[in-house]
Amino acid sequence: MITILNDNFSQLNDFLHEKSFSKIFILVDENTHEYCLPVLLGNLETELSFEILEIEAGEEMKNIQTANQLWEILTEMKADRKALVINLGGGVITDMGGFVASTYKRGVQFINIPTTLLSMCDASIGGKTGIDLMHYKNMVGTFSFPEQIFVYPKFLETLPFKQLRSGFAEMLKHGLIADKKHWDNLIQIHKLDIEGIIPHIQTSMDIKQDVVEKDFHEKNIRKTLNFAHTIGHAIESLCLEQGNPILHGEAVAMGMISETHLSYLEGVISEDDSKVIIENVQRYYPYLDISDFKDEDIFALLLNDKKNTDSKINFSLVSGIGECTYDYQCSQKNIIESLNFYRQLDSI
Repeated sequence: MITILNDNFSQLNDFLHEKSFSKIFILVDENTHEYCLPVLLGNLETELSFEILEIEAGEEMKNIQTANQLWEILTEMKADRKALVINLGGGVITDMGGFVASTYKRGVQFINIPTTLLSMCDASIGGKTGIDLMHYKNMVGTFSFPEQIFVYPKFLETLPFKQLRSGFAEMLKHGLIADKKHWDNLIQIHKLDIEGIIPHIQTSMDIKQDVVEKDFHEKNIRKTLNFAHTIGHAIESLCLEQGNPILHGEAVAMGMISETHLSYLEGVISEDDSKVIIENVQRYYPYLDISDFKDEDIFALLLNDKKNTDSKINFSLVSGIGECTYDYQCSQKNIIESLNFYRQLDSI
C-alpha cells in the first residue's frame, strides 16, 4: 500500500495503467502547486485527461466551505465514480482530499502523494480523512483507505525547517508508543536535516501502518496513536481560534511533554523515563507560550475531544519508552498540574 517512488515515478505510472480510471483530479495548495506539481507532471505518463484543483495553504482552509467548493468543482467538471483524486500535499491536503473523495457520489477512489514529513510519516497513512468544525480539529470525517500511498522523499527538499521539525514530532511519538529502538535512533540525530531524517522515515511509516492494520476503526490499539494529541489538539485549536495557527507538530511536541508528565503524575511511567522523554523533546522544540490560555478554556476543548466516552476524557499515556496505554481517565488535578508543569518550563 505504501510505495517509495523512484525518480521517474514508474510505480505510479504502472498503477495508472493497470486501473480503468475515467479522469484524474490533482488536489494541491499554492505551495505544492509551485514546488511539487511540476515534478509530478514531468513524470506522469498517462493518456487520461486531468484537472488541477488548487486551494490556499494552511489549516484554516480545512473546513466545510472548502470541501463544498471542491464538491461543486467536481460536479461542474462532471467527475464520475470512476474518477481518481490525487492528493499532492501535506496533512491538510491528504485529510481534505481524502474526505472530499470519500464522500463525493458516496466515494471515488483517491491516492495520496505526501509532500511533507508529517504527511509521509503520519497524516497520509491510516485512512482517516477529515475537516475541522469551527476551531475543533478533525471533527467531521470518514475512515476511508486511499488506493495507494506514493512517497517521494526528495519532496522534503522543498520544505522549510519548521515543517521538517513539525513532522519529526510524529516520528518521535511513534517511537515512544511502539518502538524503543526507533526512539533511541531518532534522539541520536543532533541536527535536524533531511540527511539525518530520511533513513528513519520507512520505520516510522511501518509503525503507523502496522497499528492501523491491527485496528482500522480505532476500537483499541490504534488509540495509542493519539498520545500527545489530547492536550496537543486543544492547544492547536485555541491557537487556530485566536487566528494564530501553529504547526501540528509544534502542538504534538507540547502535548508529548505535558502528557508525559501527566503519565508520571498518574503513576503510569517512572520519573526517570519521563525525564528522559521530556528532556529529549525539549532538545528539538522551543517552548510554546500557552500563558494566555485559561485552564477552563483548555478543558472545554478536552471535554469535546473525539476520543471521549460518557463525557469522560480518555487519554493515551506512555507507560515506558516504546509502550503506551489507552482509554486512561486522569484526575482533573493532575491534568491541570501537567499544564502548569509545561507553563513553568518557560522560566527554567
